[in-house]
Amino acid sequence: MKKIVISICMSILITASLVAQDRTLPNIKVKTLSGKSINIQSVENDGNPIVISFWATWCKPCKKELNTIAEIYEEWQDETGVKLVAVSIDDARSMSKVAPYVNSADWDYEVYLDPNRELARSLNVSTVPHTFLLNGKGKIVWEHKGYIDGDEEELYEQIEKISK
Repeated sequence: MKKIVISICMSILITASLVAQDRTLPNIKVKTLSGKSINIQSVENDGNPIVISFWATWCKPCKKELNTIAEIYEEWQDETGVKLVAVSIDDARSMSKVAPYVNSADWDYEVYLDPNRELARSLNVSTVPHTFLLNGKGKIVWEHKGYIDGDEEELYEQIEKISK
């Protein structure tokens, strides 16, 4: 009996692992900073990795993470071809702060707005920062919640693993 239970548990874990490997971005629209609607599935990077980072203007760890990456982003792009997309979950009240913050931070990222958190909910983002790494085929291969100094190094290691 014990062996049967263990076998069933292992099957469930293997199936869950395979399902997780096949996760892709959902068919959901977000807005650009200029107000244009785009489907998140249309984000492409010529077969190179894509990082999707959920953040908010009121989230200090989010801003620290994205500002830290901004300092080394050009090197990351040269070495791996990675593209970073920052998705703000600021609501209607704080959404007006996103563009001024992005402009002052001088980020070289694509920035989208998810004020109703449809995209965030569909990807089970319950707290920010929450970062996803997609491989060149658009499959989610890694994710990370939270940020402490040095987490960007782990992200870069994951990017290197899947780069061409």
